[in-house]
Amino acid sequence: MDAKEISLNEKKVKPVVDMLNDYLANYHVHYQKLRGCHWNIKGQNFFTLHLKFEELYTNAQLTIDEIAERVLTLGKPPHSRFADYIKESSIKEVNTIGMKDLDMVDAVLEDMAHLIQLERELLEATDKAGDDGSNDMVNRFMQFKEKNTWMLRSFANKK
Repeated sequence: MDAKEISLNEKKVKPVVDMLNDYLANYHVHYQKLRGCHWNIKGQNFFTLHLKFEELYTNAQLTIDEIAERVLTLGKPPHSRFADYIKESSIKEVNTIGMKDLDMVDAVLEDMAHLIQLERELLEATDKAGDDGSNDMVNRFMQFKEKNTWMLRSFANKK
């Protein structure tokens, strides 16, 4: 399948596909960071954050699948190797072993801010390409992160 089969101009959609693959790489690194936070959380906020990190990584796993399937829908293969994710992601890995609970929250908030920025750029590109399907998908993902950014910032007592 290719983009023209869903009434999209392949040349206009190519930047969207490239950005979606970049977004996919960033999401994979973010996902693994969330897993690390979930596994390695300690301290008085254990019960609250253990559950919150699980909620976030479960959502991230579903999001990753949707992004990859959207790339396929647009007629291209999604990145699927960890080497590609590490190489292309601007979100960096962190070692969560021994990390303080609120430092974990800060790391997740930084990732979310970066992903929201990528989403805003994607929304511009999908708009230019007339790709309403990708636009709707990215908008949903962004709204989820915006709400969870507010919740995590409130939890950490940040302005």
